[in-house]
Parts: sequence; structure tokens; C-alpha cells
Amino acid sequence: MAETKSSTGHDEAPPSEDAAKPGADISFPYDRMTVEQFRRRFPRARWNDARKAWFVPGRTASRRIGRWLAEMEAEADAHADAKGRDAFAFDPIDSPYLELGKAGFRIRTPYSKTVVDELREVPFSRWDGDLKIWHVPFRSYEELRRRWPEIEAAARRNEPEERRRRAEERKGTEQDVRSKLRSAERKRHRYPLQSDDLPPIGRPVVTAYGIVVFSEISGELVDPNVVTDFYPGVTEDHVWGYWRVPTLEELVRTWPAKMPPVQDAEWWLPTIEELRPARRTARSREARKRARAP
Repeated sequence: MAETKSSTGHDEAPPSEDAAKPGADISFPYDRMTVEQFRRRFPRARWNDARKAWFVPGRTASRRIGRWLAEMEAEADAHADAKGRDAFAFDPIDSPYLELGKAGFRIRTPYSKTVVDELREVPFSRWDGDLKIWHVPFRSYEELRRRWPEIEAAARRNEPEERRRRAEERKGTEQDVRSKLRSAERKRHRYPLQSDDLPPIGRPVVTAYGIVVFSEISGELVDPNVVTDFYPGVTEDHVWGYWRVPTLEELVRTWPAKMPPVQDAEWWLPTIEELRPARRTARSREARKRARAP
């Protein structure tokens, strides 16, 4: 639905008596019930064929139309919630991770990036940081149900017992050794950089480790024989750069790149698609720090 104030001239409409009167126009897709509700609320409204809109006369027409639109939107939300509640009653999700609430669903799972990504795609979902649960209204049930198999599978994979079981199975294997070596390398907070293509110091850039801020380019040459397993393609022309995790303020101040990175780039300026999740992560990280502070 759209509402516009009537003025003394509509560029696309011929002059009419409505143009000189105070009032406002409103247009919406034709629906018999909606039109009947509109006519009951605004009995003096007239259809203007030239502007393809209803004209509501009066100096307060715009405010009255705004109130009516808000009521219609609330009524539509209530209808959608009732429809979603009925859909759940007919075909419920039976899961230990989902509880039924008065206004919708409460979802509590072990932390999983997959779960977070999936629930963020569910319309009107929101995270409650105090209760550590997700809220999803009844109106979003169909989308929640469509995504639920992926959500539940990811939640089960991240149960503490399941993670311990997988860790025990990997213990001592070649995969476990390589994983520990990769983790140890990442903790060194260093990254090989082509000596003739160095990133800016103190500015967020994207690497294989995600968005980082380089604080120092040491000039120390990389030994490919030692780190080729971690950084394929590294050569003797690479030097070590040392990085840290960017702060939320740095990410917010970063202007997104307009162009995507060139193929096989070792680092590049972040795009808005890369900055958005990084900002959310940084915001959550700083919120956790504040919560732990005395």
C-alpha cells in the first residue's frame, strides 16, 4: 500500500477538483475485502481514475490514512501468526531444541555458526542475549520448518558429548596432527605476503584467515620448505606480516570496496558482504568482554 499527500498538481494527472482540495491519495492492490474495509473507514473517499488512487479529503487525511495502514498491518501480522500457529499444530516440529511460547518459538542450541546463519535468514527472528535463546514468531513458521533439518543437524553435531566423541576418534590420526599444526601456526598471528604487494598497515583487509589488521611487516623472508603445507604457493619472495583481530570500531569505520578481489589475491579490501558478518562477530565479542568485566 502507498499513501501520498494531494497537492495542487500531479504531473501525470489532468487537473481535477480534487487537486485544489486538501487531502491525501492512497493506492493499494485491489482486494474486495480491503476495499470494503477502506470504504467503511473513509466513506467520503473517491476513486481518481487518472491517478489510479483513492482520494481522501480533509486536512487530517494523511494522519487518518497512516493510522488505518498501521491497523491493517497489525491485523495482517495477527492473521499470519494465527496461520503459523495452526500450521505448527497440524505439522509440529518435535525437537529438544524448540519450545513453544506465547508469541512464537524459543530456540536454544549449542553454539554453531550454521545455526546462527540459518536462523538469521528466518524473517523476524531475534537473539536474546540475556536468555541465550532465539525468538521466532508464529508467522515465520513455514520458513523455520524449511530450515529446521539443517539447524537441528548442526546443533546435534555441536553437542559437547558429540564433539568429545569426534575428538577421541581423531586423536593420534594424521588429520589430528595436521589440525594441531594448523592451529599452532594460526596462533603465531603471522601471514606470508608478497614483498612487492604489501597491505596497508592498521587497516582491515581480507586474508585466508578472514578480516585482519596487519600491525607489522617484519621483512623476514619466509622459508617455503617449512610452511608450504599451511600456505600453498608461498615462495622465497614472501615476507612475514603480523596481524591482529580488528576492533568493532575499525570495522565500522572501514569503507567497503566497490570491486570484488582479483583472482588468486593473497589479500584484498573487504566488500560490504564480508564486513557485515565481521561486524556482527566483533559486536558479539565486545559484548562478551563487557559482560565478563567486573
